[in-house]
Amino acid sequence: MTGRVRVCLAGATGWVGRALATAISEAPDLELAAAVARRHAGRPLSEAVTGLRSEVIVARSVEEALTDPCDVLVDYTGPEAVRGHVLEAVSRGVSAVVGTSGLSDEDYAVIDAAARERGVGVLAAGNFAVTAVLLQRLAEIAAQHVPHWEVIDYGKSSKPDAPSGTARELASRLARIGKPQSGHPVEETRGLREARGATLHGTQMHSVRLPGFVSSIEILFGLPEERLSIRHDSSSGAAPYVAGTLLAIRRVRSFTGLKRGLDSVMDF
Repeated sequence: MTGRVRVCLAGATGWVGRALATAISEAPDLELAAAVARRHAGRPLSEAVTGLRSEVIVARSVEEALTDPCDVLVDYTGPEAVRGHVLEAVSRGVSAVVGTSGLSDEDYAVIDAAARERGVGVLAAGNFAVTAVLLQRLAEIAAQHVPHWEVIDYGKSSKPDAPSGTARELASRLARIGKPQSGHPVEETRGLREARGATLHGTQMHSVRLPGFVSSIEILFGLPEERLSIRHDSSSGAAPYVAGTLLAIRRVRSFTGLKRGLDSVMDF
């Protein structure tokens, strides 16, 4: 036992996973104990991640990876698999950090109940970038003073989930403040109701999926004769997500149950 936090990284050869694997292996208080990536299963992770100094052999599944002692599962895989991965970790008494989007409120409720029963923590964030966290906080402040808003989320053309995890999380947080006012009820729209977007927790959501975008979110507030726009944009680099995920790994074992949003463990 080294005293370091032992991390199992699912999605270790993905866009964020590669950068995160290196960051974990280089952190003095963390240990990359296991990794999951189906296409590289059975091979050293160092073959897939250039410059990585690690002897970890890639597992085919989370179940297989968690046979090695681990303290925290970090999941950057896909929306179809993440719920099962997190519940598997929780059932083994392993905390989890969820960077994968696509979970529903029902999924989060199930995960929260399981985590509380096992006495472990789960931290899920639609976006681990600090500027995205600030957007959410600033939007909550604005919503207390401006009762009209809508959300637009932008993603690459191949992004399968809509709205994004960041947008879902934002809508959930705004719902705790209240529902936005509407000049004309969405359900009474003339023409195509779908043109007004989807309604999530009372907020109108519009998802754009086009080449040229990576991940962006914008919330628009309006009052007579004035508007406010708060926007977060991510480029192609994974660095913003790595820093936030490392913070989550270090904090997730300090509580029990589910927390949503990186700011829930940040000091403001």
